[in-house]
Amino acid sequence: MSVSKETILTQLRYTAWASERLVHAAAQLSPDELQRDFGTSEKSVLGTLVHVFAADRIWMGRVNGNLPAVFVDPEKDMHLETLRNEWPPIHQSWQKWADGMTDFSATMKYKDLKGNPQESLYWQVVFHVINHGTHHRGQASGMLRALGIVPPPIDMSYYYRELK
Repeated sequence: MSVSKETILTQLRYTAWASERLVHAAAQLSPDELQRDFGTSEKSVLGTLVHVFAADRIWMGRVNGNLPAVFVDPEKDMHLETLRNEWPPIHQSWQKWADGMTDFSATMKYKDLKGNPQESLYWQVVFHVINHGTHHRGQASGMLRALGIVPPPIDMSYYYRELK
């Protein structure tokens, strides 16, 4: 399958846009609400957003050939301020990396978090990152709603309308 660079760049811009909107919405919560345990895999609004942030960072490291030492550093990462300040540069790194790529159908070799060797096509990695973020942003949106905050629209259709 062939995927155009413009399609990949558009999808990466979308994921940055949607993530930024949810971080902004999460800023309306109190510290207790940010950490409220909803019984999901990442527990809270903050935990869910940090999980997506950390995965974006890990995969960025993989495509650049340097895996970060830890997935999540609770002392450093579990803060809304970290998401505000450190996530946008990661999104920008994804854009820069994709803009410089010439062959998204090439095979990328990397190690998973357990150190096992893996292979994926670059376009599959990018689509995984985008899809992973979409899944967890949906969870965070549901948590926000349960906390009485109307989440911002993050559907792709809203993003595309903003591009017009």
